[in-house]
Amino acid sequence: MTHLVPAGSPVGSANILPNQPAQKYNPVLQFIEKTFIIAELEVRKLLHDPTELVTRAIQPALWLLIFGEVFAQTRAIPTGNLNYIDFIAPGILAQSVLFIAIFYGIAVIWERDLGILHKFLASPASRGSLVLGKALSAGVRALTQEIIIFFLAFLLGVHINWSPLSLLIVTLVVILGASFFSTFSLIIACLVKTRERFMGIGQLLTMPLFFASNAIYPISLMPGWLQVISRFNPLTYMVDALRSVMVVGGISVTGLGLDLIVLLGATTILIIIGARLYPTIAY
Repeated sequence: MTHLVPAGSPVGSANILPNQPAQKYNPVLQFIEKTFIIAELEVRKLLHDPTELVTRAIQPALWLLIFGEVFAQTRAIPTGNLNYIDFIAPGILAQSVLFIAIFYGIAVIWERDLGILHKFLASPASRGSLVLGKALSAGVRALTQEIIIFFLAFLLGVHINWSPLSLLIVTLVVILGASFFSTFSLIIACLVKTRERFMGIGQLLTMPLFFASNAIYPISLMPGWLQVISRFNPLTYMVDALRSVMVVGGISVTGLGLDLIVLLGATTILIIIGARLYPTIAY
């Protein structure tokens, strides 16, 4: 595996690829390589302490087992041709991804306090590859939640669409959603710079993002002003995409293509902003 080496080291750029001069190394390939190195480093942390993922799975499990089952019995929320438990399962998956990714920025503050951030900034890796690598690692973490939610949904009798294409699209949407919210979290961390402020803002944002989306009820049931807010909520498009491919009979209200464009475009914009702000957290 290629290691990040501080700038100025005599081997810092010469060993990017074996037997190939650094100046002839394709910048695009270099960017991709550095991105995956950062993602790998982040995923290694998960392998050393996977308990966080188990604890993060408790809350969405309770939503499915209690909230979903109770409202499925009452039939209080009209969900078209879907049973309520089928309707809510994609929303709970999106919620699980949100709750994991929205607090991802606190790791950046810890890295600054431990001196790791300065090593990253002194490495040959570009700021964009650092931010994108962290976003991808958040996507990998979110995939474990996808497995847990699928398992629980299967036990509860949710009519899951098991076609390979559907599973692939669900995975893509989960990675995009986690990348968006983790980068959004990183930007907040760069602005507030302290763990206490960050945790306060993170807790303030999670519930409004969740309830101002179509995760647990259709947008048509919302008052007009909340419908407008929901249309600007990226979680709405994530849930809509998941619902259209994750369950049998699921329908996209806004269109799967638009959902993917919104998530990809919003994530790209945030990564660009995050790359500009990332060095500022060190000061």
